[in-house]
Amino acid sequence: MTMEGTIQCKANYVPLTPISFLERSAVVYHNNLSIAYGDVTYTWSQTHQRCIKLASSISQLGVSPRDVVAVLAPNIPAMYELHFGVPMSGAILCTLNTRHDSSMVSVLLKHSDAKVLFVDHELLDIAKGALQILSKSTSKLPILVLILESEAHNNSSVSPGILIYENLIAQGKLDFEVKRPKDECDPISLNYTSGTTSSPKGVVYSHRGAYLNALSTILLNDMTSKPVYLWCVPMFHCNGWCLPWSIAAQGGTNVCQRNVTGEGIFDNVFKHKVTHMAGAPTVLNMIVNSPPEIRKPLPRKVTMMTGGAPPPPAVFFRMEELGFDLVHSYGLTETYGPASICTWKAEWGGLSRDAQAKMKARQGVQHVGLEGLDIKDPVTMKSVPADAKTIGEVMFRGNTVMNGYFKDLKATQEAFKGGWFRSGDLGVKHSDGYVELKDRSKDIIISGGENISTIELEGVIYSHPAVVDAAVVGRPDEYWGETPCAFVKLKEGYNATEEEIIQFCRERLPHFMAPRTVVFSDLPKTSTGKTQKFILKEKAKAMGSLSKKKNNSRL
Repeated sequence: MTMEGTIQCKANYVPLTPISFLERSAVVYHNNLSIAYGDVTYTWSQTHQRCIKLASSISQLGVSPRDVVAVLAPNIPAMYELHFGVPMSGAILCTLNTRHDSSMVSVLLKHSDAKVLFVDHELLDIAKGALQILSKSTSKLPILVLILESEAHNNSSVSPGILIYENLIAQGKLDFEVKRPKDECDPISLNYTSGTTSSPKGVVYSHRGAYLNALSTILLNDMTSKPVYLWCVPMFHCNGWCLPWSIAAQGGTNVCQRNVTGEGIFDNVFKHKVTHMAGAPTVLNMIVNSPPEIRKPLPRKVTMMTGGAPPPPAVFFRMEELGFDLVHSYGLTETYGPASICTWKAEWGGLSRDAQAKMKARQGVQHVGLEGLDIKDPVTMKSVPADAKTIGEVMFRGNTVMNGYFKDLKATQEAFKGGWFRSGDLGVKHSDGYVELKDRSKDIIISGGENISTIELEGVIYSHPAVVDAAVVGRPDEYWGETPCAFVKLKEGYNATEEEIIQFCRERLPHFMAPRTVVFSDLPKTSTGKTQKFILKEKAKAMGSLSKKKNNSRL
């Protein structure tokens, strides 16, 4: 029921969309730097115009509203522009993982029905291979658009018939009428979840969710106007945690980089006076383990959002010593990236550094744009007691939860069963209401009936001075069911033995939680820096049961 005398009309109701952030910034931050990439720079006015022309050219290619436009590119200016240009043409942006091979890219192009594929010149062979595979099962191939580095515009080696990105922008019409969504729940992007599960799922984002999560991300990073943001999170991952849209809203500068290295990070922070960045714990690791000649104390505080996997407390310390202010967030592709924030409490200031780092490593509470974050019993849907012990499933509800999985209604209904989004992550709730992740439901180790949190065990192994990276999986065991098996990568020039690591853990944890096996090796990673535990689980399985070999009747 509306109140008497009120109406909803165009004057007081406009569908929310991040497109409006760019339009506003073109006015407010007209001559401010929008993008810096090597010697290439643009202002907000130029970026706005380039995105309109890009949208115009995309429409000219025969792309209709709600068609999918795919892109395979690193964090370069074109990737940023496509986050606006594609939605402004009325189409849906699908950013593909740059570490996929041709066969995976072809699977996703087919599943998404992409009409156009924008590809960076370094990934052209992957794209061509994907189209070749695709041509065996369909005659309707996406149109290929090649993105060249700016100095290579007039590259004569480009085979005829391939469209060039900069030519599309040059030919686009500035008077093109931008297509805004008719309904704010219309899709803006399609994101395939990273390959930690065997079959990828296409997560659909709406204009409304993207708008709200972009603003929430600004708030949780305390991002004032004109931030200088260094791109380390791939824009193909949850649309760069919605930050392409956030930076536009605040008229900031996007410092783009093709590859992420420790040296590149420190160079850019000093050169561009970076104020904000974000990255998975692998990026934090890269920073704290950079060689001493690169790792210089920062000229000013840099706020860094991290998430994806809980950073070990030892990494928190070292980052803060260097001058980074860590913001710990947590979320999934299905929650547009960041969904929670571990908000600092004044009373934690009196705790020891170890205890502080443990507090900071919690996933915390829902951010301001989300209605609910809870730990529930997945069967009864009752909230678990806030006793920091009872394990339940992490669940979300609110306007920054996905529309669903593309072409998979069954999976969508399953994920939303009971009116909450079921994350598949396991956690506990502390007495102050803060949530702490314990594991993915498929990663928790159950040994002799005891739950072992791999996150907790990994955190302890990380704190060993010789360790640079660690992952724990269950090794099948005839007596215990499973025993913890640690895969450990050592720092260059450091040594440690299996016994030493096991003893180190036994001194710091209940004995049943300590690893029974330690393997020293590199850890396989996904492109977003998550350890590919399914590969390690296979390795652990191949080792066979420990208990057969010796009588393990003691804990």
